[in-house]
Amino acid sequence: MNTMDADLVSPCGLYCGVCAIHIAHRDNNAKLKQRLVGLYKGGVAGKGVLPNSETLTVDGIRCRGCLSDDRFMHCEQCAIRDCTQARGYTGCHQCDDFPCPHVENFPMAIGKKVILRAVPHRRKVGTEKWVRDEKARYVCPDCGHTVFRGAVRCNRCSAALDLD
Repeated sequence: MNTMDADLVSPCGLYCGVCAIHIAHRDNNAKLKQRLVGLYKGGVAGKGVLPNSETLTVDGIRCRGCLSDDRFMHCEQCAIRDCTQARGYTGCHQCDDFPCPHVENFPMAIGKKVILRAVPHRRKVGTEKWVRDEKARYVCPDCGHTVFRGAVRCNRCSAALDLD
């Protein structure tokens, strides 16, 4: 794991390196941060506002990864991370109870979809290949631009995307 940032290797299967919150913070992308505030305050993918999002500001769009000490407000309160740590696992891929109620009740539909896809893949190929595969997955097939998980359009060429 020497070529990857361990703080980005999330226990749940949502690789942090392709997360819009992480990317906006890493790149200090003010426009993306503002869009993300609007998404979280207005309801993500029609599923309603996540708890406590009404107080979210652009300054709150920050995260250095699920396993770092600088996490996004919703990642801070993650039951999946807490569960894996309590069980002594590095991730759900090590747990015989997957998928569990923490996954079934995950508050974001795209996140749940990705978790259900990614955890079995991580079990099969190992963590390093899983990380490489997640990075490679989030690239626009039309223009090759790197995008984030959940993107529905490429922000370079506007191609419709369905990469999750």
